[in-house]
Amino acid sequence: MSRWTRRGFAKAAVLASLALSSAAMTPTGVLAADKVTVGALRFTSHAASFVAFERGYFTEEGLEVEFKFFQAAQPMAVAIASGDVDFGVTAISGGLINLAEKGAIKVVGGALQEEPGVDGQMILVSKGAYDAGVTTPAALKGHSFGITQAGSSFHYMAHKIADKEGFDRAEITLRPLQKVGAVIGALKTGQIDAWAIVPHIAKGLAKAPEVEVIGKIADYIPGYQVTTVFTSTRNASERPELVKRFLAAFSRGADDFNAALVDKTLSAEEQEAMVRLIHKYVYADRPFEKAEGSIRNGAMRINKGARLNLASVQDQLDWFKSEKLVPASVSMETLVDTSFVETD
Repeated sequence: MSRWTRRGFAKAAVLASLALSSAAMTPTGVLAADKVTVGALRFTSHAASFVAFERGYFTEEGLEVEFKFFQAAQPMAVAIASGDVDFGVTAISGGLINLAEKGAIKVVGGALQEEPGVDGQMILVSKGAYDAGVTTPAALKGHSFGITQAGSSFHYMAHKIADKEGFDRAEITLRPLQKVGAVIGALKTGQIDAWAIVPHIAKGLAKAPEVEVIGKIADYIPGYQVTTVFTSTRNASERPELVKRFLAAFSRGADDFNAALVDKTLSAEEQEAMVRLIHKYVYADRPFEKAEGSIRNGAMRINKGARLNLASVQDQLDWFKSEKLVPASVSMETLVDTSFVETD
């Protein structure tokens, strides 16, 4: 091989290497997109993740996202611990806390939060219960309340109502039904007397003759940090940059969502575009015209910058301990990694 040929060959090899390297680069400068699976429920309250995905915010952070959908919070926590899911956005559950105690999970941010002036979770009763006199939350004493599982957010809300109204927690009968859909069916048919749920579901149910609204959860749990962002302890400790990039994209999605449907500072056209985006994931089995109102009704505040209300998380942890659903030894440091977002 001649000197010129060897030189040309070496140059071509370098150029090829650079081309391959460039092809592997993402807009963020990392070699390749990190593939992550995000756990979610098909609720309007999970829209920050959907917006971040649809508008390319995850991609801009070098993340290739796939969603995995769940029917309740606790199975999502198990999926995080097992590695089947990388990030979850849902309510704190007993299962999540127990997995945190075992060193498997960390809460790294906040999502949905009750806020004065913004419609939040509503307390519902069946028409039969309402006609029998259950017209205020104080009247829930001696009646049944639907939950997905023991240790779920529904369980927590039922007991917080009992505490404020001054009757024993045992005087509200809990009915574990595993899935949100099953609870809805039981309420509409009068198999349970009461439930509490986010507004996009609550308002839709209240339009039907089988269900009545009797109160708001915000009156019983002010500032309630309804949902949180969580990941595996391994991600939090060994891949903090991955967590930061996820939260950055998630927060941009939350900003867009809040501007369109909570603060309503965007134009009518931009608001409708947001609803249509969410409709791909929420009430997707309904025509847009029938889904639009329910999606708009579910627009609760998603915390800016994934800010976390630690006082609310502490209250939830204290309740879990009081019910002996989690070990008394679990601390906030065990459950929460506060290094990623601002906290209250």
